[in-house]
Amino acid sequence: MKLTRAVFLFILLSSCARSVTRVDPSQSMDLSGRWNDTDSREVANAMIADLLASEKFKAYAKEVGKKPAIIVGLVRNKTSEHIDADNYIKKIELAIFNSGVADLVESDTFRDKLRVERAQQQDFADPSTIAQWGKETGANLMLFGDMTSETDVYQKRRVVNYITTLFLTDMETNKRVWYGQKEIKKFVRN
Repeated sequence: MKLTRAVFLFILLSSCARSVTRVDPSQSMDLSGRWNDTDSREVANAMIADLLASEKFKAYAKEVGKKPAIIVGLVRNKTSEHIDADNYIKKIELAIFNSGVADLVESDTFRDKLRVERAQQQDFADPSTIAQWGKETGANLMLFGDMTSETDVYQKRRVVNYITTLFLTDMETNKRVWYGQKEIKKFVRN
């Protein structure tokens, strides 16, 4: 009887065990067919490469006579899925930062935190180490965009086409300097 209980307990515990395997974060894994980290990375890198290689961006940089400073604004998720837009924006910012072709200026959220710290330094920091007011780099350009999707479903099959549209706008003139779009289409069988 004790042996039967022990075997039963062993089988029960081993059937509930979970197996976890660490994988390389750059490895593409698509379990659900929905937007995932691979899609974010692929779209962000492709779109920023397209932006920085575009003739209009190069002409703009030449016109201003320096590396343009870019701030990444709002990228709206208009898909029916939950997509972490903040994570996607960070991938865009990383691609811009690593490009060396443009400077990246902090978004409003982080800028506000920096300004609070700068204000506190005025009262509490050694005067020789205080960050000065009026030394921020102003952005020349702001990047905006939308993420949309189109879904077609029939029986146990689904096709989702994700469309990311980004545009880069001159802060002074409101002229579009660059306009890009990247699509990812996924076919899922249930």
